[in-house]
Amino acid sequence: MKNETLGDRIRLRRKSLQLTQKQLAQQVKVSHVAISQWEKEETLPRGENLLRLAEALGCAPSYLIDGDGPVFSEISWAGLHQVPLLAQRDLAQWLSDTRSVRYEKLMHNDMALSQQSFAFRVEEQAMSPAILREDVVIIDPCLAPQPGDCVLAMQQQNALLRTWRQRGSENGVAQFELAPVNINFPELHSGRDSLKLIGTLVELRRFRQP
Repeated sequence: MKNETLGDRIRLRRKSLQLTQKQLAQQVKVSHVAISQWEKEETLPRGENLLRLAEALGCAPSYLIDGDGPVFSEISWAGLHQVPLLAQRDLAQWLSDTRSVRYEKLMHNDMALSQQSFAFRVEEQAMSPAILREDVVIIDPCLAPQPGDCVLAMQQQNALLRTWRQRGSENGVAQFELAPVNINFPELHSGRDSLKLIGTLVELRRFRQP
């Protein structure tokens, strides 16, 4: 487009990725009003907002500014799914009402996951050194665990990552154990520890610390 503006480029990239203004705002960590103002060029994204906006839209900041920077091709984005990255403190609320939680950002994943899948940043150390604090894990609630899989369970309001072990049934109810990797944490049993199985870990992401 010959007279394409910064606002035009934001809007066109957002629509090409099938994002609403609200969804894009959640990724960039601004209000949806800010996205609307940027697209109308009532205000301009700057600093960290510009960097996060470019990342969310799959392009270089220079593309948004003057139209000359690189842009991911539509083919490279084909087949990617968006998985919300939640704060661990918000997991219980997310499981009861997904619409009430504002998530950190959307992560892209090319696996065949259910629409209920989500990611969160690990805060405890029960699975170290296999899974470390600050690692990001993706959980699929629709995937039944197999023996030895890592699962997410809730104990009251606490989110627990553990290794799943099937342990027969009691009074017709299937029982399981949750085992940590770190020996400083106890094993848990569904028959005595009020556990609710949430889903199975399908991907672990570890980011290099600066």
